[in-house]
Amino acid sequence: MEIGIIGLPGSGKTTVFNALTRGRADVASYGGKPNVGVALVPDARLDRLAELYAPRKRVPATVSYVDIPPPATPSGRTRGISGQYLNDLQRVDALLIVVRAFKDDAVLHVDGSVDPFRDVENMMLEILFSDLELLERRLQRLDENSKGAKAAERDAIERERDLLGRIKEHLEGETPIRDQQFTPDQVQRIRGFQFLTAKPLIVLLNIDEDDIDEASSLEERLTDAVQGPSVRAASLCGKLEMDLAQMDAEEEAEFREAVGAGESGMNRIIRLSYDVIGLITFLTIGDDEVRAWELQKGTTASRAAGKIHTDFEQGFIRAEVVPFGELVACGGFAEARKRGELRQEGKEYVVQDGDVMHVLFNL
Repeated sequence: MEIGIIGLPGSGKTTVFNALTRGRADVASYGGKPNVGVALVPDARLDRLAELYAPRKRVPATVSYVDIPPPATPSGRTRGISGQYLNDLQRVDALLIVVRAFKDDAVLHVDGSVDPFRDVENMMLEILFSDLELLERRLQRLDENSKGAKAAERDAIERERDLLGRIKEHLEGETPIRDQQFTPDQVQRIRGFQFLTAKPLIVLLNIDEDDIDEASSLEERLTDAVQGPSVRAASLCGKLEMDLAQMDAEEEAEFREAVGAGESGMNRIIRLSYDVIGLITFLTIGDDEVRAWELQKGTTASRAAGKIHTDFEQGFIRAEVVPFGELVACGGFAEARKRGELRQEGKEYVVQDGDVMHVLFNL
């Protein structure tokens, strides 16, 4: 799963990328190739299993972030979504919009003033207009194709035209595709278009360090402005979080306590990322490693086994499953089996967040 980070020049999106991934990408560069980084998902359950089993390795789940450079016009403004910029956005699974809420006289805003709520509205409209342009081109092509089509082909073209026309009508009313209603078949039919407003969305206010105490109230205002079941809002001080991300864990904890920075912004955004994309975590244990695996909600046990190794899915027999809390209470798999807490699940079992799994397979 990849989350694309976007924002106007000077919004601090690369600073946020560095904070999330503990990276060192050049924050002064507005062009070039996307920066790609991986964030380790903090999980107290994994830490507890490592204490319990003392494995040689502890492997957390991960989230990938892509810092996508905006297209630049000669004036330095960012307007329009097309070309490589559009291609980069279409490839990611969700979008994270960084909007500037900090003041810095040395960093000019492309619109001449700092107004994060204006920027949020403008960027979301740009994304919506991009989908409208794609729909208009596709509908025009369908009109052209229908002229010489046979009866069966015309029926298929008409069904697609009806579906896309309805989507376009809702978009013109400023309802993004992620908030529109579709049947499972319709979802599959439009998946290939990679519409931007169909993607889950996180909107992040990049605030001043002096405004950290107001972060909660700012988030409430932002949440009201960008409501939706697949939309999340947050705020953090990107520069402070980037600086803290370069420290070792003990030094970072001491500094956070001293300045009242609270929980790591990286941790909060990763949890939001998990939530908005619909990910859960299942865990595996062994002498070699304890490991957390990211997994889409609704995934079956056999598919989850395939994440561990393709052979596990192909030769899946069953999975031994115990919820994390029960495993810890029992002190291990053997005692969980003895107490009847260890379940035997088949390939169609839907894995739940926090399940600890042992896969039995045969090839």
